[in-house]
Amino acid sequence: MSQRREFFREVGAWSLCGLALPALFASQAVAQARQRVSMSLPGPGNLLYLPLYLAPLIGADAAEGLALDLRFVGGGPLAMKQMLDRNSDFSAAGLPAAALQRISGNPVVCIAPLTRVPAYTLLVRQPLNKQVRKISDLRGLVVGVKGYAPGGRSTSQLFTEFLLARAGLRVDQVNYVSVGQAFQNQQAALASNTVDALMGDEPFATQLQQSKEAFVLADFHDLKQTRDLLGGLFLNACLTTRADMVAERPELVGKVVRTVARSLAWLAQKAAAEVVSALAIQDAAERETLLAVMLKHKRIFSPDGRFSAEQVASTERFLHATEPTPAAQAFKLQSMINARWAGTDA
Repeated sequence: MSQRREFFREVGAWSLCGLALPALFASQAVAQARQRVSMSLPGPGNLLYLPLYLAPLIGADAAEGLALDLRFVGGGPLAMKQMLDRNSDFSAAGLPAAALQRISGNPVVCIAPLTRVPAYTLLVRQPLNKQVRKISDLRGLVVGVKGYAPGGRSTSQLFTEFLLARAGLRVDQVNYVSVGQAFQNQQAALASNTVDALMGDEPFATQLQQSKEAFVLADFHDLKQTRDLLGGLFLNACLTTRADMVAERPELVGKVVRTVARSLAWLAQKAAAEVVSALAIQDAAERETLLAVMLKHKRIFSPDGRFSAEQVASTERFLHATEPTPAAQAFKLQSMINARWAGTDA
């Protein structure tokens, strides 16, 4: 049974939990015949990275002769650290966080986009519903964000700082606490009063709202709202690797990018109910929550896996607005994007 538990741990919260044990071992045997590729990513269960969770379940990796080994960590910076430390071949993270790593001298290369909006939900502890009515009311409170690693902050923290500045607050007028990516950690941080607010993800945000543990202060999943707020669509979740992987193993990088493109295309074509069904979620309440979220927010993902000039331009403006250092102000996102395999919309 230990082998089965290890397999579930690697696949995560959205897993092949409906398989019988013989079928599970059979699927592992088939996977071993393909080229195994490790990928560190935030999770498990984070909607931003759904295309990556889906890839092994719908055979997108098998179509390229690969077997994705998904390894979940507490945020994009930690995922990139695993990749930079050569504990994984690829990683997924927010593009602004990846840019901070590149500015810090780390050889991070963005090779494929996953999303086109921030896809965050700003939550506040339910007992503060009369005290916190707008973003400026967060002054002096504690906000939960995703994991930190040497070289830069998480995109969720950068986005929080951006919203605070728009509301007239300084960065140091709010305290930040890392809450990780797992639902249990985020729930515990709110329940224990460790944080007063949380820059959260779906479907966790909806679960916390349904359980009346938190209320929504602001939601950032809408395409029009993103354009109004940031001047264009926003490249948050993206696939990254090291510069040496691009130089020395371009064939593998191409296979991984095509795997992601297959998953995104499948996601764009399928109804929300089909997507949720593919995840084989056993818990009925969790399944229904995710379905409700997908019905509302299915358009957050890139429809074709190509880089968008609009997204890159608005994300670069966002980076310059949130990171005042001279190196960041001079940084061009195109310098860390390799669109050789994903292509562009130009």
